[in-house]
Formats: sequence, C-alpha cells, structure tokens
Amino acid sequence: MLAENLILLRNMKGMSQEQIAEVIGISRQSYAKWEQGETVPDIEKCDRLAKFYDITIDALLHQENTVGNTRLAPAPPGKHLWGTVTIGSKGQIVIPKAARDIFNLNSGDRLIVLGDEAEGIALVKAEEFEKKMRETLRLSQQAAGVE
Repeated sequence: MLAENLILLRNMKGMSQEQIAEVIGISRQSYAKWEQGETVPDIEKCDRLAKFYDITIDALLHQENTVGNTRLAPAPPGKHLWGTVTIGSKGQIVIPKAARDIFNLNSGDRLIVLGDEAEGIALVKAEEFEKKMRETLRLSQQAAGVE
C-alpha cells in the first residue's frame, strides 16, 4: 500500500520523483525504490512525507481506499471516504455505520439534502443547518441595521 500511496499522492501534486525527493531530503533513486516497493522509508522520512502530503503516517502506510476498481489516495485528517451506497427503489440510501458513528447520526435524525448540479449532493444535520441559517440571518439583519 505504501508504494501505491506514494505514487498516487505524488501524481496528485503533479510533481516528479526528483521534486519529492528534494523536499524530503533524499536522492531520486531512493524515492524511486520506495515507489517500486523495493525499500521503505524510515519513520522520520514517513513523517516528512505525511506532513508534506497533509495526511497521517497511518494513512500513508495503511489506507487503501477504492471506488469501484479505482484506487484513491489517502485523505487528509478529518476527511473520509466510506465507499459507495446503492439507492433503493424509493430513493433511500443506507449511510455506512462508520459515517453514522463519526457524525453521531441516529435513527429519526433529520438531514437536509443539498445539491449542486456541478458538484453533487451533500447531507447536513438539519439542526446544524438551521442554526447556521439563523446566524446568517441575524448577521445580515445586523449589517443592514434592522435589529
């Protein structure tokens, strides 16, 4: 996984092996060996790589995300990919348990469905969305001198 993650992360940055090696403070040949799986970086180099790519060391070494047959690079801390869900005949989806746990979603919770035709769909807890809307309204009224 480490070798694949290094290749994906480097390509996402649009950088060469030479450029990454320079940032980490090693030779291009050493970096190439990491990407080929011939050797592995020591913990100090892993830390530098993780910081440079804005991911955790654990994600660098262990994260293996895919969507269908497409391998994805590790996500930054606080970002998640739980895979795909299937839409039922009435439009229902099952939110993965890990997502429900992290976002404290429980049976009966209300969610706002947001959409952007270019970007897709997002789900937001209704209470949080409503709280932000009230705050936005309050600030706009305050700016307009309406209060």
